[in-house]
Amino acid sequence: MPSSPTTQPPSRFQGIVPPIVTPLADDDRLDDSGCERLLEHQIEGGVDAIFLLGSSGEIVSLSHQLRADFVRKACRIVNQRVPVLVGITDNSVVETKRLAQVAADAGADAVVLTTPFYYPVDQAELKTFVQSILQGIDLPLLLYNMPAMTKLWFAPETVAELAQIDQIVGIKDSSQNLDYFRQLTSLKSIRPDWTFLIGHETLLADSLRVGGTGGVNLGTNLFPKLFSRLMQAHRENDDDAVQGFQTKIDALAPIYEIANSSAPLLPLIGITKTALSILGICNDHLAPPHRPCTPEQRQQLTVVLEQLKSTLGV
Repeated sequence: MPSSPTTQPPSRFQGIVPPIVTPLADDDRLDDSGCERLLEHQIEGGVDAIFLLGSSGEIVSLSHQLRADFVRKACRIVNQRVPVLVGITDNSVVETKRLAQVAADAGADAVVLTTPFYYPVDQAELKTFVQSILQGIDLPLLLYNMPAMTKLWFAPETVAELAQIDQIVGIKDSSQNLDYFRQLTSLKSIRPDWTFLIGHETLLADSLRVGGTGGVNLGTNLFPKLFSRLMQAHRENDDDAVQGFQTKIDALAPIYEIANSSAPLLPLIGITKTALSILGICNDHLAPPHRPCTPEQRQQLTVVLEQLKSTLGV
């Protein structure tokens, strides 16, 4: 059972936690210098933590060896300057726990677990899955609700039951459903130490107003200072400034509009990687079978980025 609310410290995993893309030199090799530049870009931008191997990190398209290599390299680069969270998504309990152990050995601070996918899973099996992962790992764990990719939700009732486990310290929600997110934040009554992170960046300010504690937002890869300043304004209870920064975050939409919107998320990852390459931060290679942006998209994106750099003030 959780400790009493009076003895629970606030979560270490609140604030802006960028879902880092995985810089690739080729199909199964990291862009080593790109990894370092990307992580330094985030830390210099004032982020509160780093999230490796989430959906934006193309985790399910990477070999198990590459995942482990990235975790080890990233933890060395970050060197405990901010907490590192590691996605351990895999349908295999054995592989999931193996990557969790890699994360622990590398010095990561927490692991992040989404629901299984491919085979249908009910909520009872989902609870069993999470409990099985927890057996034998020592790091704190955050749940990750990503129904667009996994086709399965963490039902609020399931999250409430799992909140009784001390080792589970929060949830990241990418459902884009603010009513669902509000149900999650009501769990502060039993776990005031939990973190509640929103995935969709256009909802960041709204999520903070309904009890959220931070964001795991794709655009942070590009403009970390913009997101960090919004979070600082929230901490200072400056609602006008929060809304001002949210308006600037919403202005990133032209970047994403260049991407092919016929499929969820992956084109947005591709456009973000291409933007990072234009900014000189990392390679834009995508894990196979996916392809990077076209030359035409790259040209459009170059124009949009120049406009944004002059208007965002970051």
